[in-house]
Amino acid sequence: MFHRLVLFVCCLFAGSLHAAQPISYSRDIQPIFTRNCVSCHACYDAPCQLNLGSGEGVMRGASQTPVYNGTRTKVQATTRLYMDAHTPEAWQRKGFYSVLEQQSSQAALMSRMLTLGHSQTFAANQKLPDSLDIGINRENQCALPSGFDAFAQKNPYSGMPFAVTGLQPEDYEKLQAWLAQGAVVDQEPVVADATELKKIAVWERFLNEPGARQALVSRWLYEHLFLAHLYFSDSEVKRFFQVVRSRTPSGQPVDLIATRRPNEDPGSNFYYRIVPVQGVIVHKTHITYALSPAKLERIKSLFYGTDWQADAVPGYGIQRRANPFETFSAIPVLARYQFMLDDAEYFTRTFIRGPVCRGQIATDVIRDNFWVIYQDPAHDLFVTDAAYRAQAEPLLAMPGQLDGISDLPGLWRSYRDKRNEYGELRTDRYAESPKPSWSHIWAGNDNALLTIFRQHDSASVRKGLVGEIPQTIWLMDYPLFERTYYQLVVNFDVFGNVSHQAQTRLYFDLIRNGSEVNFLRLMPPDSRDAYIDDWYQDSGKLKWWLDYSVDIDTDTETGLKLPEHDPKKAFAEKLLDRYGSLNARPDPINRCRSAYCYRDGLQPAQQDAEQALSRLASKPAASLKVIDQLPEATMIRVELPGGQREVYSMLRNRAHSNVAFMLGEESRYQPALDTLTVYPGVLSSYPNFMFNVPAAQVPEFVAAMERARDKAAFERVVERWGIRRTHPQFWFYFHDLTDYIQQTEPIEAGVLDMNRYENL
Repeated sequence: MFHRLVLFVCCLFAGSLHAAQPISYSRDIQPIFTRNCVSCHACYDAPCQLNLGSGEGVMRGASQTPVYNGTRTKVQATTRLYMDAHTPEAWQRKGFYSVLEQQSSQAALMSRMLTLGHSQTFAANQKLPDSLDIGINRENQCALPSGFDAFAQKNPYSGMPFAVTGLQPEDYEKLQAWLAQGAVVDQEPVVADATELKKIAVWERFLNEPGARQALVSRWLYEHLFLAHLYFSDSEVKRFFQVVRSRTPSGQPVDLIATRRPNEDPGSNFYYRIVPVQGVIVHKTHITYALSPAKLERIKSLFYGTDWQADAVPGYGIQRRANPFETFSAIPVLARYQFMLDDAEYFTRTFIRGPVCRGQIATDVIRDNFWVIYQDPAHDLFVTDAAYRAQAEPLLAMPGQLDGISDLPGLWRSYRDKRNEYGELRTDRYAESPKPSWSHIWAGNDNALLTIFRQHDSASVRKGLVGEIPQTIWLMDYPLFERTYYQLVVNFDVFGNVSHQAQTRLYFDLIRNGSEVNFLRLMPPDSRDAYIDDWYQDSGKLKWWLDYSVDIDTDTETGLKLPEHDPKKAFAEKLLDRYGSLNARPDPINRCRSAYCYRDGLQPAQQDAEQALSRLASKPAASLKVIDQLPEATMIRVELPGGQREVYSMLRNRAHSNVAFMLGEESRYQPALDTLTVYPGVLSSYPNFMFNVPAAQVPEFVAAMERARDKAAFERVVERWGIRRTHPQFWFYFHDLTDYIQQTEPIEAGVLDMNRYENL
């Protein structure tokens, strides 16, 4: 008895010691944030700019000023984490306020937000109240510490985590205990290991070699890789890095130069440095690029394989930013274009999935699904014809450098007219060139064929040709590819005012139009007007007359032997056939050509599941009424025998009479023509909803979807298989999507965003 009593007292004492131990932010708290908070609180669209992906973001705190604001008339100060300030005090001078500090007798703001959330529970896997606005454009709900009581009374459902299954009791208690202990943040920065440091040194030595020629090449490379999450493909540990400009050379601590844009003047003395990416990796900003010894040799071969000279390095003025073709004209144009083609998926992702593409206005000028192909450099006149290039270069300047509100109409007309003059020049010169053949389409590697999906206010890119044959196909040459990249990535300022953002999006409309017109050159001359009429219906005809004053060449023959009836479909089918070895996405689900509508090599249960899912693919909403009820990006998690699972994306492709305007989309919407694309994988950073379906029930699920001709019938489908925000295991299912990416495409894995997860 005595021994048992001693043991009991010792256990009590040990337990009290454990309870009194300080809670570690890095060990105990950041994992809770990663599981329950980062899916909303990350990147520029984190509510209240509260970024919970790192200790740096937690200490920075919150702000009532949103980053994404397409209507502001004045340029906003930049608030980039790790760049524009480095201490809580410096951030507070920029308008941020602490969510960790206790004030007087009041608990920290984070503690009170957690308490508010903990006090409000929702019925398990039931809809949230209709009165609760969960949209990304909801009214600013950034509580200030001094006014929290009034905020909580007005917004009783706005506690954290917001509008979703709450924290596990042990996580809630641990967070509150950490906050009560003073919320000490002990997180250490991510650092490169010894092996990585050696590889970094090789790249930094190359980028910082002396001489005007190297300085020009390094500047061009930096402007094309500044957004990348770099990784060493030959390393066992996949840590990610980014290239920055520093006042200090290799071997010294980085002293970051934080210019508003990557092509603004960094000062006279600076160095290119490669530093680890900090914080939790989130999918929406995770645009990867591989570094290796072979890549370095490829760059040297491209940029130094011919004899060229640079007498001086150009400056960083407005004209230099507006026209990179003139700025970097000394660098062989073939090197520039081929460098981009080698990793075309990366560059296309930067402007389709990067900061520019957030919000409906940003994506209104692209179709919901289309394919992209590229012109072979050997048949690109800008690459092969120096005289033509000299004529074209001055016409390729891009707007957005000047952002006066009153100047917007004049600036837009000036750059539009330059683009149209270039379009006429291009049409005339290509009419004199050899007829386009299959050799005119670049086929260098599996980046040659890409698919773009728009999900209303975001977009995504995949290698390969996914989905049904789309309404439009883009053919990009070097001037289009480079202009798109500079306009939407390098020159785009997410903190810019309405004038800058309008110029950016308006010019993107011209780029889309140029890519479509390029593709028409592959079609028989007699078919081209009909395709234009189809792509630019109704108000699109007015936009064509107002802004696209480039005549379509309806005389010059194509070298492709295509039938008169539906040549685009024939072209697409031949493209799939001829470039089958490059097509990374065989797609029998959406393009079923036989009785077997599933991929090769699957177990029988998965074959049956894909066969059933194919019944939902590529059918118009006029015959598949459930499409009317579906959001843009729905994930279907199919539970397979043996504890395995497969994830399918079900993407809604909205049809429009035209996409020639960045406003008024509703007036151009053709809902009866909407279709679904169903394909294995997570094809969006922003899932809108999720179904969990045992493999044996997939045929029943599909049949229920086919019968769901109204909202009530669809709600029965959701009740049975849906994972609502209030599901007790919501976080397990949501993060299993990231786990799936980690298992199938580990380099691309990152925490997904749930800001757009809908209340179905």
